[in-house]
Amino acid sequence: MARERLERLRERMRDAGIGVYVIPSTDCHESEYVCPHYRAREYLTGFTGSAGTAVVTPEEAGLWTDGRYFLQAERQLQGSGVRLFRMGEPDTPDVETYVESRLAGTGALGFDGRTMGEARAGRLRAAAARAGATVRTDRDLVGEIWTGRPDIPDGRSWVLEERWSGESAESKLARLREQMERAGADVHVLASLCDIAWLLNVRGSDIPCVPVTLSFLTVTRERCVWYARPSAADGVRAYLESLGVDVRDYEEIYGDLKKLPAESRVLLDRRNVNSLLVTSLPAGAQVIDRPNPTELMKAVKNETELENLREAHRKESVAFTRFMYWLKTTDEEITELSAAAYLEARRREQEHYLEQSFAPICAYGEHGAVVHYSATEESSVPVERKGFLLVDAGGHYLEGTTDTTRTFAMGPLTDEERRMYTAVCRGNLRLAHARFLRGCTGLTLDVLCREPLWELGMDYRHGTGHGVGYLLNVHEGPNAFRWRNPAGETPAPLEPGMVTTDEPGVYPEGRFGVRLENELVCRELEENEYGRFLQFEILTKIPFDLDAIDAGQLTEQEKTWLNDYHRSVYETVSPFLPEEERIWLQQFSQPGAAGQNRARTNFDLLLSAEGAPDHEQR
Repeated sequence: MARERLERLRERMRDAGIGVYVIPSTDCHESEYVCPHYRAREYLTGFTGSAGTAVVTPEEAGLWTDGRYFLQAERQLQGSGVRLFRMGEPDTPDVETYVESRLAGTGALGFDGRTMGEARAGRLRAAAARAGATVRTDRDLVGEIWTGRPDIPDGRSWVLEERWSGESAESKLARLREQMERAGADVHVLASLCDIAWLLNVRGSDIPCVPVTLSFLTVTRERCVWYARPSAADGVRAYLESLGVDVRDYEEIYGDLKKLPAESRVLLDRRNVNSLLVTSLPAGAQVIDRPNPTELMKAVKNETELENLREAHRKESVAFTRFMYWLKTTDEEITELSAAAYLEARRREQEHYLEQSFAPICAYGEHGAVVHYSATEESSVPVERKGFLLVDAGGHYLEGTTDTTRTFAMGPLTDEERRMYTAVCRGNLRLAHARFLRGCTGLTLDVLCREPLWELGMDYRHGTGHGVGYLLNVHEGPNAFRWRNPAGETPAPLEPGMVTTDEPGVYPEGRFGVRLENELVCRELEENEYGRFLQFEILTKIPFDLDAIDAGQLTEQEKTWLNDYHRSVYETVSPFLPEEERIWLQQFSQPGAAGQNRARTNFDLLLSAEGAPDHEQR
């Protein structure tokens, strides 16, 4: 199928005089997750991962993706005629270098200007210029061959009340306009769906697992214009009018930008707008290219949001703990799909639950080594009573968004499996208990998580943590934990109120995977003569699996951290469990107790740490 589609695309390329055609993974808004209508790269190549770029020439087709997806891409590209380019590997050229090398004498460079981000488009235009080639951005060639393409969604929007958001849209717009005035901007162009949703306190349903509306927004000193499809405005029109927001059709933004005064000073973030938006500006317009002010505003959660998030995580932790109890005690046959369904059923029992925050990863055995594995009817396997089951899942509640990973021992483990799990757990605990000066970035702290694995000569090919939106995209910037920064990006200092995941892992190919993920909120610690110190509060309250811990690898401090964490888990979760499950949790998280399926009883070593939880006395 992919080979046939490639040949049909090449026919269109020849007719258009295009020698190299580039297909990104995004929609018109540089979204990480996109609705089915915009999954052109997936349609063409068969690769279903969320990150990747396809390049097609007359002789060759390639897919560029990062280390999270190497194993998945290898499998999905087999027989497709598409070659995998492993981003970040020493001998892999970047997309622009490859494009430049293939352009000479083949015709123009082509891409759809609506779905190509302006930052990437600028690099591609430069590559074409070096090769002496022209650029065509007016043809959606994949769309022209895509039979049965899904429609663009047109869902209804709704208002997120201030009891959930913690700040009115009027206040947010006022803060944004202050930033515009400081930048000397007449108009601000927003294409990032999460920034728009956060700013207006509006949510939608146009993208699976991301409650946003496909729309654009322009902001001036006095008014705003929200560009959306007709159904999106139903039910929120009066609310938007009260904010001074006019509603116009989604596609009208390109024509309206062309009508701006020639001397306009336009604030936008080239990383988060599409190429056609920028090329629609008048020739004399001055672009002020800097991060959207709303990016940092929404990353720093207010106290109402944080209090709500604690409640969201309490609910998610109850669902996950009940799921863990079921895994450890049931006599039922379990598959990857049935396990994911059981967890979702427990989540749906929680008040104010809306939907999953991403498609769950439920991966048994060797599937756990595929970082972003997603089980299907064809791939789902039985979960045996041995080895690891890795589950990465999350939900959207009115109280906020959750993202959690736990790896469960389903029975006897090898010494290697136990050693790997313990190293990952140590890394998670060490980062969660960091104390650091304000001004530090995730780049500074990432080593705390990786060091236990580095000591074993191991590593993982993904960031250690990402920011999390509030009832928005589960992945949010600018805060992150990583050991190296993407080219051209400046690491963001960690600020009180930022929520970031803590998720080290290890993935021996073809054998198993381990990942442990909690969400952390940055908080003030103290101020002294050396400066302002910060620390983290752990929002997630789900047990780690003591069946997988080799306590002999833990330091006394790490044992104390683990015991204290399980005390907090029990205090938070146990009041909301059925009695039988409460008793199980008390026994399972008690250091030295014999938990279900425990393969060996070396956990009495945990008792040597002071402060071991005594649930019975509580």
